[in-house]
Amino acid sequence: MPRPTARVLTLLELLQSGGIRTAAELAERLEVDERTVRRYVDHLVDLDVPVESVRGRYGGYRLAPGHRMPPLMLGDDEALAVLLGLIAGRRVGLPTTAGTAHETATAKIRRVLPKRLARRLDAVLDSLAFTAPPDETAAPESAVLLSVADAIRHRRPVSIRYTAGDGRHSVRTVHPYGLVVHSGRWYVTGAEPESGEDRTFRLDRIADARSLPGSFEPPAGLDPAQRVLSGFAEAPYRHEVILWIRGTAEQIRVRLPASVAIVEEPPPTGREDGDSERWSRVRLRVERLDWLPPVLASLDRPFVIERPDELRDLVVTLADRLVNSARRRPPDVRPVP
Repeated sequence: MPRPTARVLTLLELLQSGGIRTAAELAERLEVDERTVRRYVDHLVDLDVPVESVRGRYGGYRLAPGHRMPPLMLGDDEALAVLLGLIAGRRVGLPTTAGTAHETATAKIRRVLPKRLARRLDAVLDSLAFTAPPDETAAPESAVLLSVADAIRHRRPVSIRYTAGDGRHSVRTVHPYGLVVHSGRWYVTGAEPESGEDRTFRLDRIADARSLPGSFEPPAGLDPAQRVLSGFAEAPYRHEVILWIRGTAEQIRVRLPASVAIVEEPPPTGREDGDSERWSRVRLRVERLDWLPPVLASLDRPFVIERPDELRDLVVTLADRLVNSARRRPPDVRPVP
């Protein structure tokens, strides 16, 4: 059974998580009775930890508002979660782990850990390997991220200095709706009040962001992630592709995700004709067509090409190549004596 000191520290951890904890809840978590909980609370008060007793039907114990605790007290699982989170954040280019922030944060956490736990974590970190290098090219500036997030929360317009993909610089006013992380990159989606059009901006291309006076109301039923994905799928690439695929959006997006294709499912007809699967209309904008025939083949569902005719020719060419390959005999390769 845990020693009383360990239970007192566990009680402190529970109170640190915020909110009011009832005596019954604490007793269950600590595996003691409520009288013992009160004694543990007295121990914390003797150590100058400001634990407040809240009376009433929903009463219990809590830490005094605004109280700042001394150095971190982390269990094995918590310490491992924090350090692995820092490492994983650096691999995907999170702004808070760019530059030296990763090293300094890791060092500060390790400094307050017991030596036994620090040695065990070092063993994990020393034996850990990744198959891909860190992605630091798309990490936005922390100041930009915080400014944009604050504007989103308080529904304030924001002015940004932006560099487009072609190198053009501009200053824009945006009504920001939400932040989205997609494929290792950070985006902010919103509307430009002058044109009223929806826009998506990469955060790593924003050099400066500052809130402006005023406020705005975001559209009802807003889904920032879906807006970003739809923007990718509707980008003005060279070819417009329209397909009819027999299957649901969920089945189709196994190979054609929302960032690539817009899937329009027809409403149920209510007929019982034995056709349990309906045809969905799929729209894509692509720069090249040569990658689509293998994807359609891997989808393994009936499809019809509405346009362009060039895609139909590419599918026929792939089918002929596969048939010819299937009919070939293995080469007669004999070992050299």
